[in-house]
Amino acid sequence: MTRHRTHALIIAAVLAIAGAAAIAIGHHDEPAAEPPLTAPPAAPSSAPATKVGHDVLTRGKLLPASVPTRVRIPALDVDEAITGLGQEPDGSMQVPTDARTVGWYTKAPTPGSLGPAVLAGHVNFHGADGTFARLSALHNGDRVEITRQDGITAVFAVTRVDRYAKNQFPAGAVYGAIDHAGLRLITCGGYFDRRSGHYVDNIVAYAELRGTE
Repeated sequence: MTRHRTHALIIAAVLAIAGAAAIAIGHHDEPAAEPPLTAPPAAPSSAPATKVGHDVLTRGKLLPASVPTRVRIPALDVDEAITGLGQEPDGSMQVPTDARTVGWYTKAPTPGSLGPAVLAGHVNFHGADGTFARLSALHNGDRVEITRQDGITAVFAVTRVDRYAKNQFPAGAVYGAIDHAGLRLITCGGYFDRRSGHYVDNIVAYAELRGTE
């Protein structure tokens, strides 16, 4: 499978996570169902460093693979459990089942490992604010703390927050090869289309590993 095709599949899976049950705050319209989406293939948890040409991407501190269990974002007063998101029997992506829980896509790197780990959450869910309702308010340097099963807390710093139209989601920027341990926090945003029952944009916060606790 080509790198471009893999990135496209990851995008489809994450859009399903962030948008499948989001509705506008203050509205009670039921969202339209997302079409079934095939999740990308699993990467081994102990996969070697990604290679681009003759270069091995290993800039900065890296951690061994370990499943994330909790996310804290002090600037947003977020302190929530993380659940793993895999595939449904039909191959579509699983989604968080409530407004608060944040999902980690289990086929992506674990937070602190080489590459972009992916966390997704609802902006709102059946009229309740989601954990990522204020994701767009993050600023450069804001901390994102990920507790892992191995007892290590991986501390990330936000480097930027962008908003993209869903039909123009940039695969390379969000999921392209990187030379460090990165993190992507993803939710819906922008205008809520009441006809389709979905937001038209995605909010993506980019972060990089800065240390451990």
